[in-house]
Amino acid sequence: MVLKIYERLDKHQDENIDIKNTATLILPFESRQKSRLKATLDNGTEVGLMLPRGGLLRGGDLVRAEDGSVIKIVAAAESVSKVTHDDPLMLMRASYHLGNRHVPLQVSRDHLSYTHDHVLDEMVTGLGLQVECVEAPFEPEGGAYGGGHKHGDHDHGHTHQHSH
Repeated sequence: MVLKIYERLDKHQDENIDIKNTATLILPFESRQKSRLKATLDNGTEVGLMLPRGGLLRGGDLVRAEDGSVIKIVAAAESVSKVTHDDPLMLMRASYHLGNRHVPLQVSRDHLSYTHDHVLDEMVTGLGLQVECVEAPFEPEGGAYGGGHKHGDHDHGHTHQHSH
């Protein structure tokens, strides 16, 4: 039997929950964007996400299953391109160019990260920045219009090329 998950707990509810014995659900970014998904908890229980559309699950979020159990979301390590440069202005330039391509982007004080893509890596390297492929949790910025913006929601005439 598949355990159904209908509810995302808000931050006020989180404070009253003991999460020491909570099962975890480890998901990559692509899966954390979906409101409908079948997955398996770390304890082997099969679950079905049936959350309201338009949300994005982040590492550390809590959800409640139909049986009342609370499950912690964990951002899976995945293949990401980590962009670095000593000059913050260069990181801002790379952010601008990646943003023009609607690339989900994780912004940190000293680096940028996006889902690994060799075409984007070549573009960023061509701008003069260093790029390395690493395995790490991916937590990109939320969309400017609320919720998580999904890559490819609208096209604006750009051609998107992906590799895995």
